[in-house]
Amino acid sequence: MPRKLKVLFVSSECAPFAKTGGLGDVVGALPKALARRGIDARIVMPLYSGIRWDDLDTLEGVLRVPNGFGEARGGVRLGHLPRSEVPIYFLEHKDYFDRPYLYGPPEEGYSDNIERFTFLSRGALELCKALGFIPDIVHANDWQAALVPVYINTVEWSKPLHGAASLYTIHNLAYQGVWDGGALFITGLGREHYHAREFEHFGSMNLTKAAFYHSTLLNTVSPTYAREIQTPEQGFGLDGVLRERGGDLFGILNGIDIEEWNPETDPFIAANFKTESLAGKLACKRSLQAEAGFPVRDDVPLFGIVSRLNPQKGIDVLAQVLRGALDLNLQLVMLGSGDPDAERYFLHVAGLRRDRFRAFIGFDNPLAHRIEAGADYFLMPSRFEPCGLNQMYSLRYGTLPIVRATGGLVDTVRQYEESRGEGTGFLFHDLTPSALYNVIGWAVSTWFDRPAHIDKMRVEAMAENNSWDHSAEQYERLYLKAYERRRGHPFAE
Repeated sequence: MPRKLKVLFVSSECAPFAKTGGLGDVVGALPKALARRGIDARIVMPLYSGIRWDDLDTLEGVLRVPNGFGEARGGVRLGHLPRSEVPIYFLEHKDYFDRPYLYGPPEEGYSDNIERFTFLSRGALELCKALGFIPDIVHANDWQAALVPVYINTVEWSKPLHGAASLYTIHNLAYQGVWDGGALFITGLGREHYHAREFEHFGSMNLTKAAFYHSTLLNTVSPTYAREIQTPEQGFGLDGVLRERGGDLFGILNGIDIEEWNPETDPFIAANFKTESLAGKLACKRSLQAEAGFPVRDDVPLFGIVSRLNPQKGIDVLAQVLRGALDLNLQLVMLGSGDPDAERYFLHVAGLRRDRFRAFIGFDNPLAHRIEAGADYFLMPSRFEPCGLNQMYSLRYGTLPIVRATGGLVDTVRQYEESRGEGTGFLFHDLTPSALYNVIGWAVSTWFDRPAHIDKMRVEAMAENNSWDHSAEQYERLYLKAYERRRGHPFAE
């Protein structure tokens, strides 16, 4: 039998087990697409509270993970990604992970997150040795796994894992894992690593910066975002390092799970539908209007938002134009959580305009599906968006995205051309109240004045192919490139 390429994912999130954003969706879907290509893909993540522990197999033995205090001891449980044979190894340490939140309460992190994710990063490598699984590629995701490529180049030097190439994926550069420099000892690494070409960054310890210098290759989750993070505007202080490694930085657009997000089979929506027969979409709209407490009307456009309520998502600008936008002939359903002031404001406005605006606060996956299926338009006024998944869900459900032209949004949504009635959504450039209000008005006027264009755009949107299969092919090529860079010769099956 030919030898399979072996890839180990190290991640703090993996849907459906634990997720706060796109990272969880990616790790829950990409390994399955890679497995379909014949790659031996496996995942290591923490065993959080809320995961059904009893559904997992407990592996024998104790996992001993070195750190600056000596070692931490934990267990390992084994599960699989749903509808696949992709194994997931859950690192069990109740003091670290059996907590109410993944990273800490909203808008703050646990004070010992550096210790918690040292356990994940070093523990993933210790687990490989315990299992006798030596990956060809270790795929580390975001700051929580940023220590993985550092350990491969340091504590694993001249050992079997040192031959593994590392790929570090930036899902959101705004979060970098920054601590006081004195926290370096927790990782078990010496002070000789605290300098400008490893951890030191403007007087603090930066895990992401160290990963940038130690990883074989780097990538992020859309081509446009790969360019944007090399600029001072979106580089969050690391643009110089990224320009330095620009030849090793790649942008691969995320895909979506087309089994979960499929209007023809979705169990959460009022009626299933497909391009050839959109009657079910109208039924979904009526059902969503009723759920929101709106008058059930086919003749007004229904807008949807599913978002974290924080400045990255442009929610502050939306708040400035919301009351004016509601004076247009439209309805708007919001689902989200985040900044407490934003939550209170949107609930307040919803109380004033019950006929046109409803805010659901919290996370509700079935409701997210119902909004994607029932809305006519989906609003994403993001300040920056590494990739974004909701706009791709929207396209699949014939819900036209209204997005700011940034990151993965501009890579996935084609601008509406009014002269020809073509495109898959509406894009705007400046994140200002007037620009956002104008693009909403443009979408509303198109709804009333050019309904045939809406129908045509829906068909175009639903024809887009944003499955993981194409992205998985690109990742495989990147893995092979990293392997050859690390080993000095191509991978041989």
